Amino acid sequence: MTNYINAKSLSKSFGKFNALSDVSISINKGQIVGLIGSNGAGKTTLINAILGLSSFEGELSVLGFDPHNQRDELMKEVCFISDVATLPGWIKVHEAVQFVEGVHPSFNRAKAISFLEQTSIPMDKKVSKLSKGMIVQLHLALIMAIDAKLLVLDEPTLGLDILYRKKFYDQLLEDYFDEERTIIITTHQVDEVENILTDVIFIRDGKIMYDASMEETLETWKTLDPSTDKIDEARALAPYREMTSLGRSSFIFKGKDAETLKQFGDVRRLSLSNLFVTLMTGEE
Repeated sequence: MTNYINAKSLSKSFGKFNALSDVSISINKGQIVGLIGSNGAGKTTLINAILGLSSFEGELSVLGFDPHNQRDELMKEVCFISDVATLPGWIKVHEAVQFVEGVHPSFNRAKAISFLEQTSIPMDKKVSKLSKGMIVQLHLALIMAIDAKLLVLDEPTLGLDILYRKKFYDQLLEDYFDEERTIIITTHQVDEVENILTDVIFIRDGKIMYDASMEETLETWKTLDPSTDKIDEARALAPYREMTSLGRSSFIFKGKDAETLKQFGDVRRLSLSNLFVTLMTGEE
């Protein structure tokens, strides 16, 4: 497995504030990684370090480059998208294509045009005159025409309704992602992306709190809704967390076999958002 990002003891401080504290992560080729954290947790600082936008202490290699000292070479292999609202309203569609072609050496104009021809987007129309759905399609056309090994999406669907958010991720997977690329996604809409993630990283106060594959996560964490007469027996299995809602008890288990838990009630997977809240605050 080819390592695309390798960070060891990465730290970054702004005065007395530690934005990153001893962060060590490894991200490989072909992964779709969710970087999840509350506001101020350190997501942006870590992304800035990966993109060579910020200095840091520790060791960091991205696609074999030192991002801080070799940023020009690195960015030939990287595509970074913040959110679709960043496209300037005054620019016309054909001008947006021309602009990206001029700034990114891995941009394939023909591929972008081919994708846009499958839509109803007028090439001479300003972005401000496009519908939200058209802006999503335009953004996707620009992304998918860049032959980048690493794609970083920082809240890419911010401000879009659920239909457009789903369409964005569906088309990203269908028309862009392959085993030679790696995608990092930061988002607050955790449950919407968990089905496309291969791995997840939770960050809080500049520290990595959880780093695992989704396969391992789904296998490790489960929720049990015990039948009324089995609550005490289920509690005796030492759940990681116990919750009460509308007078009913539920238990979060870590590392318990599903077949064992089924003897006591209904077993379901723990959603990624509930796992995040559980690990970060001790509550579901």
